[in-house]
Amino acid sequence: MSELSVVVNGKKTILTQGLNLQQVLDKQGYKNEQVAIALNETFIARSQYQNTLIEANDCIDIVAPMQGG
Repeated sequence: MSELSVVVNGKKTILTQGLNLQQVLDKQGYKNEQVAIALNETFIARSQYQNTLIEANDCIDIVAPMQGG
């Protein structure tokens, strides 16, 4: 399989072509965490993670909720 370059949380990353957002989360260590994802500055519904494929030069921002007061 070929690879492509994307930016994940501001860091250039090489991923396998054909991955979806859920697979990217898993590879980045967010397997069971509740997070929000913005793909190219557009938030993606969690129900669409499996159906949203990553393309070359995509910018993926993974946002985890913050706790505190």
